[in-house]
Amino acid sequence: MQEKTLGAEGVIWDLSHLYKGPDDPQIEKDLGEVKARAKEIEETHKGHVKDLTPQGLHDLVRELEALNERFARIAAYAQLDFSTNCTDPQKGAFLQRIREEGAEIQRHLVFFDLEWQKVPEDLASTILKDKTIEHYRHYLAFLRRLAPHTLSEEQEKLLIDLSPVGRSSWITLFEKVMAHLRFGAEERTQEEVLSDLYSPDRNVRKKAHKDFTEGLKQEEHVLTHCFNTVLMEKAIEDRLRHYSSWISSMNLSNELRDDTVQVLVDTVTDHYEIVAKYYKKKSRLLGLDTLFDYDRYAPVPGGSEEVIHWDECKEIVLQAYFEFSDTFGTIGKKFFDEGWIHAPVLPGKTSGAFAHPTVPSCHPYLLVNYTGRIRDVETVAHELGHGIHQYLSREVGYFNSHTPLPLAETASVFGEMLVFKALLKRLKDEEARRALICEKVESIFATIFRQIAMNRFEDAIHTARRTQGELPPDAFGELWIKTQREMFKDSVELTQEYRHWWSYISHFIHAPGYVYAYAFGELLVLALYAMYEDSGGKDFVQKYIKLLSSGGKEDPYTLLSPFGIDLDSPKFWEQGLKKIEEMVDNIAV
Repeated sequence: MQEKTLGAEGVIWDLSHLYKGPDDPQIEKDLGEVKARAKEIEETHKGHVKDLTPQGLHDLVRELEALNERFARIAAYAQLDFSTNCTDPQKGAFLQRIREEGAEIQRHLVFFDLEWQKVPEDLASTILKDKTIEHYRHYLAFLRRLAPHTLSEEQEKLLIDLSPVGRSSWITLFEKVMAHLRFGAEERTQEEVLSDLYSPDRNVRKKAHKDFTEGLKQEEHVLTHCFNTVLMEKAIEDRLRHYSSWISSMNLSNELRDDTVQVLVDTVTDHYEIVAKYYKKKSRLLGLDTLFDYDRYAPVPGGSEEVIHWDECKEIVLQAYFEFSDTFGTIGKKFFDEGWIHAPVLPGKTSGAFAHPTVPSCHPYLLVNYTGRIRDVETVAHELGHGIHQYLSREVGYFNSHTPLPLAETASVFGEMLVFKALLKRLKDEEARRALICEKVESIFATIFRQIAMNRFEDAIHTARRTQGELPPDAFGELWIKTQREMFKDSVELTQEYRHWWSYISHFIHAPGYVYAYAFGELLVLALYAMYEDSGGKDFVQKYIKLLSSGGKEDPYTLLSPFGIDLDSPKFWEQGLKKIEEMVDNIAV
């Protein structure tokens, strides 16, 4: 296999930092003790939350946090172990069992959220001002903001009981289907066939495009059913919880106002012409009269076809991080040296890349599918940024470490920018530099414009599912093409085959409404990076590390206030978009 020439074949994470294996007796010990203690807490405290002193409330929340973290360690192990071989029925069964056990535990603990939300406002306000509760103040205040969308205890317990066979189960089916899928006569994996879209040979790209489409069509009936079911489940829950729109629950989870998100979406869609301007240039650079969707990622002339060994990737990424900050470099080095990364492309392994925070008492893990291309180096940088962010935020504890999704993309995108600048310095040839800049522009497009176009697709399918009933594949395809065409305008010819490509994007069912967080993160980073360059570095780095170390202990508006950022201003978002347009304008044809 190709990975044997890359040095990535042996880069396998060491999950023993969590547990020694699925048969580790410590799992059953931890699980049994968590279940027993959850039941004891319910028996002791149910009905009495309103009577707790600030100290009593602090102590109970601290114990709930410890209990949740202990179970989260088991859940993290199950998820990570499954992700490396989604076709293994034993790994899938273990993951499902842990989800079911988790539902049982939450049934015993749900009383706390409900009772805390019902504490009278004047009493709750007094408690939240008490210094004793300071560490958990934001967490407890956020729980109260969920009150209008919380159901009765009986209803909440019913939803918890149903959760193991709800969306999570359909997500697992989706992952299993995609992991089993093989494309073309060579029966290649998703990662392998999609990598051909970056080939300089148009025939190779066309073949990959056809193979991937045919593979998706084989399972389209299953994938469509997964999508329809998840969309309807969300519609039902949104109705029960009185959310005003399909996106409102995600915005609340992200601690963003609906208006803030709408300003972001509107500002980006108003600048779609930047996308069209670039791809018209790219068409001329490639010497093509018509740029089809399978040509979008074709390398422009002069680009490096270098295959980068894993060790060199490590060197490039760590050097860029060390040059930015010793703190970043030192933490980043741990991931490479201590078995926190899973890198090779393997049959059954989940596609793409991710960083899993696990729990504060352990450390994050990274999964990538490394094929040795420059874009893979940037992916490693991206996920390492996530990992460093997650590592830094461990200090604020399990409940506070969960960063709102829009800010969760900050360190990853910033890390990508650091490594892009480092890669650009390595190149002296002007054509090679232009090719790398084009690749970066396309990466930025994928993070901003494509994600907002996908947000528009999500908006369309959630609305259609709620008003028209179950959607056939053609309906999904038509909405996909419509929202993609609005972004590309007349710069890219979208084929009939491309109508099927909505069905492999896992974000739509893993986390409905999530994708705008990428655009938020990218545009925020463009502003932060400009501040970093203008400041000379030192003061900025200290503020930046403080931001990341804060995790989710405050809302994004508060966390970003030291940087003087106004998230509700279109002018703020336009600053980043103008930087992108300048990059496009400076590409010589």
